[in-house]
Amino acid sequence: MSTPKSELHDDAVSLEQNASEHTLALNPLISLRSEDLASSAQLLTKAAIEQPLAVAKAWMTILGDMVEVARGKKIRDVESGDKRFKDPAWTNGAVHRAMLQGYLSWSNAMAQFVEESKLEPTDKARARLIAQIIVDAMSPSNTLLGNPAALKQFVDTGGESLLRGMKNFVTDLSENGGLPSMVDRSAFKVGKDIAATPGAVVFRNEMVELIQYNPTTPQVRQVPLVIAPPQINKYYALDLSPEKSLIRFALEGGFQTFCVSWRNPTPLHRHWGLEDYVQALDEAVDASRAITGTEQVSLMGSCSGGITASAYAGWLAARDEAKIANLILAVCVLDTATAPDIPGLGSFIAAETVEIAKQKSRSAGVLDGMEMAKVFAWMRPNDLIWNYWVNNYLLGNNPPAFDILFWNADTTRLPAQLHSDYLDMLTTNPFVISKNMAIKGSPVDMRKVKVNGYVIAGSTDHITPWKSVYRTARILGPETTFVLSNSGHLQSLLNPPSNPKASFAVGTADRKEADGFLAHAERRKESWWLHWRDWLYDRSGDIIEAPAELGSKEFRPDIPAPGSYVFE
Repeated sequence: MSTPKSELHDDAVSLEQNASEHTLALNPLISLRSEDLASSAQLLTKAAIEQPLAVAKAWMTILGDMVEVARGKKIRDVESGDKRFKDPAWTNGAVHRAMLQGYLSWSNAMAQFVEESKLEPTDKARARLIAQIIVDAMSPSNTLLGNPAALKQFVDTGGESLLRGMKNFVTDLSENGGLPSMVDRSAFKVGKDIAATPGAVVFRNEMVELIQYNPTTPQVRQVPLVIAPPQINKYYALDLSPEKSLIRFALEGGFQTFCVSWRNPTPLHRHWGLEDYVQALDEAVDASRAITGTEQVSLMGSCSGGITASAYAGWLAARDEAKIANLILAVCVLDTATAPDIPGLGSFIAAETVEIAKQKSRSAGVLDGMEMAKVFAWMRPNDLIWNYWVNNYLLGNNPPAFDILFWNADTTRLPAQLHSDYLDMLTTNPFVISKNMAIKGSPVDMRKVKVNGYVIAGSTDHITPWKSVYRTARILGPETTFVLSNSGHLQSLLNPPSNPKASFAVGTADRKEADGFLAHAERRKESWWLHWRDWLYDRSGDIIEAPAELGSKEFRPDIPAPGSYVFE
């Protein structure tokens, strides 16, 4: 019996949701290496050698469970939300039921051994992580014989699914660094299928291209919106398909919209640091001000782009320059004291690992986004590896064709100096401790930043946890508007009005603790985009006629959007 089309669609949607919830747009404050994961495995091995009685106890527990399994008893339950074992065969089939129960018993014993080990707290956290990676890798669902859906597919296709899977495997070995592909990259073309909002490059320097988009309304608000995206991935996360494009939504709301496209650095640009990025952003902002004839802009930064935008705002405040009227920060952590709260990553934050990470990027000249993505994928292997292993190789399906996944795979590099600057924030916490950072000789003190603040977080964000992002809102001041979207890191941004499941909580950051905010926040069953549009509309100056042409005499439109840097 073949797998119903509805189930195949549900599986495809699940793959998209998993990737968007666990996007590879890493918080650049963290730099993991494969060596860090290897050292964690050594800790686990060391604990086993030094505590043979604990190992024996774990094996006795497993053996006892196996006796009960042989008698046909169910000894363990699958965790709620674990989609690996949703096929009825795991419950109804004797062989697969026994496989599952044996796996769950072993998994439980591994976890119990780590918790009862005598490792130091930080080492135990690392051992816990690597143990879970091992357990996830050994799941019977990752094998052909152990996966009921894959067996059905093999029989129904007369073995063709396995041949397709082998072909996909060989392709990924040569073209994707040995990891299963998350997306069919041939399904999209930048500038045609995605990043296709009409506009033109109106300013360029060696670090950025500034794209101005064609107005879509006869009248616009005077104060322009300038978007500063992260440096880790390409800018077009906010300009995917038309219905998911925040840029298009802003244009439809009557905002003059500009977006920065960062250049993808090479080792020749190893010296580019935060100061350089702030200076480049300032030049882009000045260009947008000159083109629109305004004194101020609304500046929006997301993730690491939010860190750059905040440093820029602090630098302007130190110089008594009021170029920013409204500062919007999305999924951005400024209080680096909360970095250890990031699940799975906090245990790797130590002076030694940070310094080694800095030395490695200095040596290479850049921190390669693809290499970082591979390590991060192993931090969440069920969502970012094994899902695609099963889909591509065991079921023999092509990788899904989703715009979010295409963007997710389009990683960039960080120059060594910028990476070092970000890592230094772990110890200096400059956005909280004033004057611990200087930009072009001007000390940054966020208390001097006087802007209208709007901060967005995702309730299920594992990369920039929402309570840490709430601290960002607190840094901007108690009157800052804070929005908690009902989704993860990327999905909290790509949450348009067409999403029937969209909801958010909103209020000001006047409560000291995040839980206090949530207890008193207003709940709305709609997209936060609508609230943000109305909030920004009231703070964007007069209504004027939309410009008939892009650019100006000084800043003439160049090549069409999405520009040239996005292809590097």
